[in-house]
Amino acid sequence: QVQLVESGGGLVQAGGSLRLSCAASGSIFSIVTMGWYRQAPGQQRELVAVITRIGSRNYADSVKGRFTISRDNAKNTVYLQMNNLKPEDTAVYYCNAFTSNSRGDYWGQGTQVTVSS
Repeated sequence: QVQLVESGGGLVQAGGSLRLSCAASGSIFSIVTMGWYRQAPGQQRELVAVITRIGSRNYADSVKGRFTISRDNAKNTVYLQMNNLKPEDTAVYYCNAFTSNSRGDYWGQGTQVTVSS
């Protein structure tokens, strides 16, 4: 089992910044990748950014150059630094851990990010 606890969402004006954090606990050794997804009202959940255990990163085209994913292995925490936020970034952001165990995916509870124009 893996538990994920997110923090850092909130309300910000367009052009502003936020940093999301996701702390993992439990079967840390089974985690292969960690990432952030988001879901806006009426839309499907989409990948924002993902980072592997060795630090390889992948981003959605819509956030490249604005968002940065990083991880602190000593703290078992993944961060999403979001700069130059746009109203279209408004969504619930979910932390994800993909594991090597039979369940596969684990999800955090979600944190709301709202960007006002």
